[in-house]
Amino acid sequence: MRLEGKTILITAAGQGIGRASVLACVAQGARVIATDINMDALENLKRESDFIETRFLDVTDVEAVNALAAELPRLDGLFNCAGFVHHGTILELSDEDWAFSVNLNVTSMIRMCRAFLPGMLQRAQETGSVSVLNMASMASSIKGFTARTAYGTTKAAVIGLTKAIAADYVKQGLRCNALCPGTVDTPSLRGRIADAADPVQAEKDFIARQPMGRLAKVTDIAPMVTYLLSDDSQFVTGQAMLVDGGVTI
Repeated sequence: MRLEGKTILITAAGQGIGRASVLACVAQGARVIATDINMDALENLKRESDFIETRFLDVTDVEAVNALAAELPRLDGLFNCAGFVHHGTILELSDEDWAFSVNLNVTSMIRMCRAFLPGMLQRAQETGSVSVLNMASMASSIKGFTARTAYGTTKAAVIGLTKAIAADYVKQGLRCNALCPGTVDTPSLRGRIADAADPVQAEKDFIARQPMGRLAKVTDIAPMVTYLLSDDSQFVTGQAMLVDGGVTI
């Protein structure tokens, strides 16, 4: 099992890609610390395995992030999965929406990395390799999409942050990569579809932009997560890894 003996923390673990990633990491032998602000979702997740430890964590709360980092053992892997999709053009983007998107999509990752990297670097001295994975998107510096100004901009920043961390710590055994999914069938996406003026057409539009003719499943994304958190990817760092169903061919 590619993650045997490793301790991994995953944010936004209660549903969607985060939840699927927790289960995939456990299946590969990891002890997983699953965090979220939705305790009901975490309780349901915890029932899946004795190797899942759940914690309430608001990743925008710097004091809570620092307190958790001080409490937990040194990590082998950190997956910053929490994020928010703002729908709208730049003319539909309020200062409040922009500030929220930056805080959750970018600043929270900076705070998580700042809190957990010291312990991870110590762990790297023992094992030779630790891994940080940041959730980005194909909607970023990779490709522009309509009505995704805040989301695309912040996810582009995540790729820049990822490359900076990778460059700073490559010689110390710490790798950092960004995960860039296509359109994934998650509760978050289903919520955006339901909020559309024409939900049926909205779903058709999301599917139409995927050349493979379907939405990604969370189980399409999770194998890349386990790969990038494992020693199988120990020669991979600073990369924006696409799992997009061919959108960016």
